[in-house]
Amino acid sequence: MDGLCKRTFKGYKSLNRMQSLVYPIAYKTSENMLICAPTGAGKTDAAMLTILHAIGENVSPHPSENPESSDFVVNFNDFKIVYVAPMKALAAEITQKLGSRLAWLGIQVREFTGDMHLTKKEITQTQIIVTTPEKWDVVTRKGTGDTELVQKVRLLIIDEVHMLHDDRGSVLESLVARTERQVESTQSLIRIVGLSATLPNYIDVADFLKVNRHAGLFYFDASFRPVPLEQHFIGVKGKAGTRQSRENIDTTAFEKVREMLELDHQVMVFVHSRKDTFNTAKMLYEKAVEQVCVDLFDPTNHPQYEAAVKDMKSSRGRELRELVPKGIGIHHAGMARSDRNLMERLFGSGVLKVLVCTATLAWGVNLPAAAVVIKGTQVYSAQDGKFIDLGILDVLQIFGRAGRPQFQDTGIGMICTTADKLDHYLQAVTSQVPIESRFSKHLVDNLNAEIGLGTVTSIPEAVAWLGYSYLFVRMKRDPLTYGIDWAEARDDPNLVQRRRQLCIQAAKTLQQSQMIIFNETTEELRSKDVGRIASQFYVLHTSIQIFNTMMQPQSSEADVLTMIAMSGEFDQIQSRDSESKELTSLREDFSPCQVKGGTDSSHAKTNILLQSYISRAKLEDFALANDTNYVAQQSARICRALFMIALNRRWEENLAIPTSSSSI
Repeated sequence: MDGLCKRTFKGYKSLNRMQSLVYPIAYKTSENMLICAPTGAGKTDAAMLTILHAIGENVSPHPSENPESSDFVVNFNDFKIVYVAPMKALAAEITQKLGSRLAWLGIQVREFTGDMHLTKKEITQTQIIVTTPEKWDVVTRKGTGDTELVQKVRLLIIDEVHMLHDDRGSVLESLVARTERQVESTQSLIRIVGLSATLPNYIDVADFLKVNRHAGLFYFDASFRPVPLEQHFIGVKGKAGTRQSRENIDTTAFEKVREMLELDHQVMVFVHSRKDTFNTAKMLYEKAVEQVCVDLFDPTNHPQYEAAVKDMKSSRGRELRELVPKGIGIHHAGMARSDRNLMERLFGSGVLKVLVCTATLAWGVNLPAAAVVIKGTQVYSAQDGKFIDLGILDVLQIFGRAGRPQFQDTGIGMICTTADKLDHYLQAVTSQVPIESRFSKHLVDNLNAEIGLGTVTSIPEAVAWLGYSYLFVRMKRDPLTYGIDWAEARDDPNLVQRRRQLCIQAAKTLQQSQMIIFNETTEELRSKDVGRIASQFYVLHTSIQIFNTMMQPQSSEADVLTMIAMSGEFDQIQSRDSESKELTSLREDFSPCQVKGGTDSSHAKTNILLQSYISRAKLEDFALANDTNYVAQQSARICRALFMIALNRRWEENLAIPTSSSSI
């Protein structure tokens, strides 16, 4: 290793087996790479090697000229590195990790997510930007403004590429396609590095990232996990969401926790709502009292217990003060930062034997435990407006927290679910389910973004653009899954006609939404102002169709709120019987503007929640509070888009929109 690597990996005796194998390609070449390895195998350090290669190209002396040198002058303004992390919590952890490692070079690492906005000056001063797929998509969608930033990118690292299988995967496809086309049109090299958990069809993902299969593709199996992982899959009787299944899952989870504590292991129990962290902690203690095994949880003999009791006095959480003397902690994103840090510290030092937490802990904080138990797999999704199955990404990430190298010889991961879901998780975790593309579902909006950017100006260009997507790779590999029969795949192996058909269909939809001008004779595509506004503010074409019919030069606030509530972004919000009482009282007490329709319609529910948010109402129901946050986040963006559309139509007298916008 040369001086640049040695100083960055200070404190390391050597790289591990996986990192040593990728080192020659990662650090010595500019090859695109895909590294598939189990959670905990050290992928972040492998990514660090590619970052050091990019920095090494912009320092003097060049590391290869003088391998012993550890003093470098960095040309800070010549390059940018973008690290795309799947979640904000993970982005914060990566920012801190990279920042502390590279501080000796004077490299600035900043987080650029929905939570952390950067000014133009900060962007100019930053060399490494850690962001989320959606945020980077918004940045690269703008034809002007951030061009300086986009054009200086020399390395794009995409963490957790297996997210392609997720609904958000289409964003990754659009990012990679945009980057690869930029490389071809500007002839400037942008290296793409994908990091992922082990997945069955890694060759497809490598082809999508334009990785040379014989050079940049690395696949490491479970034997490269620093700690072997024992996986338990437990299916209980009862239908998901019923009382019987909940009680069975509670009993099973307690038995597993008890088994682990008897072996003197610490346990993390993952649940899927903030409210459930406290309820589960209480349930575990009550069952321990029933079964006379409270001493298993008892923290009072721990040498640091007295100090912990003192620390607890400053805690704001009544629940924490009640639980810690019982040896159980809770952790979720709704707690005060100081309380979360305290829980992490007490569990890390061993005062607490059990920590009940939500999945955000698995993503954001590196807190190992000998065993992890996933209690139930029903998760409430505000975006879908209902309870859905816990994503495979989360399961892999949580299992990755079981057993960490410096602590145990084996990690134990357990998942308690209903019997009907057992097979689904078993296949997915043992990586037998190929990663599919979700691009066609979002094709219309992604095509609009490219037309607005000016990178696609005709149907043939749109067909070429679609050829850079993961959808194209998968359609060629497995045509039947994507509705293409054998004869079509044989006669048109590059699927030009199928791609053409998809693009023309999407272009017609955009034209009907008045977002583009599509000349069917010349096949030319031109963006209209409304299309550009939709792209810039990330608004769906279905919402634009609604605005086109409902927007008037003279609108009241009630009209604007009704229009926002009818946006495509809220189509999936559902009304549940259990909420009708609270929704009715919110409608009466906190909704000054009239709401059309009964509380059982999704539009009326969205409108009530939006008005309740503006009126600062306190919500009791957990799912309702979640829905309200989702509605508020989306509405702020939609309102800004409406404001721009009104300005564009010269409707300056429409004051209701800016008033609503400032309220949200």
